[in-house]
Amino acid sequence: MSPTKQHTVTDSPYGPLTLVADDGVLCRLYMTDQRHRPPEETFGERDDTPFAAAEEQLAAYFAGELTEFGLELRLDGTPFQRRVWEGLTKIPYGETRTYGELAESLGNPNASRAVGLANGRNPVGIIVPCHRVIGSTGSLIGYGGGLDRKRRLLDFERGTALF
Repeated sequence: MSPTKQHTVTDSPYGPLTLVADDGVLCRLYMTDQRHRPPEETFGERDDTPFAAAEEQLAAYFAGELTEFGLELRLDGTPFQRRVWEGLTKIPYGETRTYGELAESLGNPNASRAVGLANGRNPVGIIVPCHRVIGSTGSLIGYGGGLDRKRRLLDFERGTALF
């Protein structure tokens, strides 16, 4: 039996966030105009039921009251992608890592480009904090939600900007 998809849309300081679940487990988070965002008809029926915890934690995050999410996630990807996404969750709130540092932490220091590609395919942005990965020179590069959003998230987490 194939999974049953549901979705909801919740407000955020970035505008609406679309949350998608497979069989009640969060598997996607999309921002408006996000790169790699599939057509909305693939999100399943609108149903707010499976998203109460995610919406509560996102609200607490944006209020500055939550620094680490504790949600069950279903992250579909290759084994390498899933390792990268797990590595992202280990980057502390308010800190950044370069693609090279993340690759090294995964035991493959020559894989910074592959890490960047996997990072760009993160299915649950913000919650799996791909915005915390920066270029080797400290520059903001590569964010599916747009560099302005990445900058705002990093500034918010560093306490230098409020939503």
